[in-house]
Amino acid sequence: MTADPIVFLFKTLANLYLFVVLLRLILQLTRADFYNPISQGVVKATNPLLLPIRKLVPSMGRIDTASIVLALIVQFATIAVIFFLKGFQPGAIQYLVFTVAGTVYHLLDLYFWAMLISVILSWVAPGANHPGAMLVHQITEPLYSQVRKVIPSLGGLDLSPIFIFLAISVLKQFIAPFVI
Repeated sequence: MTADPIVFLFKTLANLYLFVVLLRLILQLTRADFYNPISQGVVKATNPLLLPIRKLVPSMGRIDTASIVLALIVQFATIAVIFFLKGFQPGAIQYLVFTVAGTVYHLLDLYFWAMLISVILSWVAPGANHPGAMLVHQITEPLYSQVRKVIPSLGGLDLSPIFIFLAISVLKQFIAPFVI
């Protein structure tokens, strides 16, 4: 699907914005530092489209449903434009499946990269005070702590990232056939 440079460029830009929207969702779910400069940039990038949706879609507890709706809209629009450019005419069910699967796939991808950065930072710069490092820690630590409840560390060696990487990889393999 990405052999056409126009499709590739559009898909890349749309996926970058989807990444930012999903990052905002994760930042709110994990209650990451709102005053972090990166968090502020994410908020500024997503507010123009998110605020009108927020008027129509209320939050459900800690879950910002407006961010989920915006992520689904961005993914749906991406798929619709790609299908239009390629001349495909899928049905409504196919749009729904590709939209939901693509959004979940990109969410798993975001966590994969955040965890990879977290693991590398733990080797190179443990306890770093850089805003990016602190944000990555705030995003990944809730996931690590859930896994540590089941799999304790072995003599100071934290195995939780390995099991999370495996789970993400397996889930992405199941979802991959439905992602454009």
